[in-house]
Amino acid sequence: MNQNFDIIIVGGGAAGFFTAINIVEKKPKTKVAILERGNEVLTKVRVSGGGRCNVTHACFEPNELVKFYPRGEKELRGPFHQFCSGDTVEWFSDHGVELKMEEDGRMFPVSNSSQTIIDCFLENAKKLGITILTGQSVQSIFKKENLWKIETPAENYITEKLILATGSNPKIWEMLQTFGHAIVNPVPSLFTFNIKDTRIKELPGVSAQVSIKVKDTKLTSTGALLITHWGMSGPAILKLSAWGARILFDKNYQFTIFVNWLNDVETEECEKILKDLKQEHAKKAVSKKSPFDFPNRLWESLVLASNIEAETKWADLTKIQTQNLVQQLTNSSFQVNGKSTFKEEFVTAGGIDLKEINFKTMESKLHQNLYFAGEIVNIDAITGGFNFQNAWTSGFILANSL
Repeated sequence: MNQNFDIIIVGGGAAGFFTAINIVEKKPKTKVAILERGNEVLTKVRVSGGGRCNVTHACFEPNELVKFYPRGEKELRGPFHQFCSGDTVEWFSDHGVELKMEEDGRMFPVSNSSQTIIDCFLENAKKLGITILTGQSVQSIFKKENLWKIETPAENYITEKLILATGSNPKIWEMLQTFGHAIVNPVPSLFTFNIKDTRIKELPGVSAQVSIKVKDTKLTSTGALLITHWGMSGPAILKLSAWGARILFDKNYQFTIFVNWLNDVETEECEKILKDLKQEHAKKAVSKKSPFDFPNRLWESLVLASNIEAETKWADLTKIQTQNLVQQLTNSSFQVNGKSTFKEEFVTAGGIDLKEINFKTMESKLHQNLYFAGEIVNIDAITGGFNFQNAWTSGFILANSL
């Protein structure tokens, strides 16, 4: 038996639901089905943002927003002019969900629970008569004249328009390759760095505003760095992992980073500051109190790493010790040995080659009536609500074009 629908969306995640709801709202009698391979829908929405769902980011200017996407910056400019983060806030508000902004710009439901977003999607899908079918793992996709046929173990489906919103699903990517689509090889993005180093071994939980560079590359990043039990994390590291996803993959995650614990203070300026401190605090122990804007524990550790004894007074610092300290503060070198996935926010760089998609409609340039939404394409962003924004924008544009 074949089941017929006007539109079938494969993938019951954020992009799939948002697209479906927007389609039926614009064209009420459309028969739409969502096929989900798992037993429940919206599982990634549930765990995102520590269970609070980081819906979007308070960056309301399309030309600024695109800068958070290591892959997709150029392609998203047009789409963001049609549906940007401000439109997301309004859309959710119109659907009964108020969002709030946190200090760092991330936006969450006021309820602080991802369940609010899930309920919003499920209730609206039900109200609009969208069919949700779980446990439907797509085995094959055929094109028959101007119709698409989708086979799952339980059922066959026929549709005029097919939308793929399957995220980083290698099986679907393989099927698309048989249709002539090029897939950019997926590599992890958004991960933390594994570092074993005596300077940070006792400091889990310590954080500082830093700038970082990766040796022998052009990769740099600034922001908060968090020391963890296994190495380094925090926005500065995650940003570096996103922008460097391919480069660091090619290095097999073995590389050296240079950390400037003083962020934008360079070597010469640091020398001058230490010189002043030497006069000002001559009689005090160097390791006693951090003169900079980061925790004492980190300062003590860097002083020790500069071969300065705990009791050494500022007046007694030798020239070599001072140079060592400048080096530790502004250019600490750390060996990275592997990566760890960042919480549950697993993001992949890779997917359908962007040249094969019409970003005015999200339709495949190779096949009529085949559309893409969300992370299935080679677009990804740093952490902070940007990956969801890509899902909302692509879903909105797709719905509009249909």
